[in-house]
Amino acid sequence: MQIMTAAVVIALIAAFSAFPAAAAETALTLDGGIAATLVTPDAPRPFPAVIMLHGLGSNRDEVGNLFLDAADALAERGIASLRFDFRGFGKSDGDTGAFTLERQNQDALTALEALAATPGVDAKRIGVMGFSFGAAAAIELAGAQPDRIGALVTWAPVGDYRADMLDSMGPAIFRRAARDGIVGIDLGWRTLALKQAFFDSLDRHDLPAALARYPGAFLTINGSDDPYLKYAPALLQAAAGQDKRALVIPGGDHMFNVYQPSRSSAAEVIGITADQFARTLAGPAYSPSK
Repeated sequence: MQIMTAAVVIALIAAFSAFPAAAAETALTLDGGIAATLVTPDAPRPFPAVIMLHGLGSNRDEVGNLFLDAADALAERGIASLRFDFRGFGKSDGDTGAFTLERQNQDALTALEALAATPGVDAKRIGVMGFSFGAAAAIELAGAQPDRIGALVTWAPVGDYRADMLDSMGPAIFRRAARDGIVGIDLGWRTLALKQAFFDSLDRHDLPAALARYPGAFLTINGSDDPYLKYAPALLQAAAGQDKRALVIPGGDHMFNVYQPSRSSAAEVIGITADQFARTLAGPAYSPSK
């Protein structure tokens, strides 16, 4: 189990004690130079909390500020949140080229340890959510820490790491990485370099198997136009718990239309997600909105 350094714990306590009564946001640095944002609600302590895991090449606020808006929605329901940049992305330390699934999962565990140690947070009521590639990381965290994660929500999750990366990047990228040991990738909104170690790590992780080790509440959400919707039935079947649902947002794309003027799908997904965590973590005092 990874333990935060004393300096991080002291920083968390100092930051938290300075919070005013209203919902507050503060920047933190976790072990390994991980840049994070903690949001706490104006609610009775101890309150439940949620970890947010962003997608490949993104950052803690996510595309179109999806995670920033989700943090606000959670705070309105009395739920704290911790969102962070995986090492090598956003403002966190680390080399993007050294990114692997194992390092991604270790960063998620570091965030869980930090959140559980935060004053005011109920370590027995912690949930995790993730988007796209980060949704897979959320599944793996829940599967690895089933006794510590009380609720899991995935947005447009990848379902097969290697198959999905082959489909999105193309086999030529895999061949170049194998030949040169490193390859540059254009994601459309940014470029990044990935080493062969990343591609090797894709074969070492089975998402349905991870989900089968998690017995808690599970909700997965896809847009009807999301290519990863095809994985929803298998993920739902793999989930070990009884409280499990798969929702489809009509007309929603992989990013839930966050870049369209109305952002209607994004707002709907955020509301559904916040209500799910309120139902599963916060209890009757913060019941889902009608």
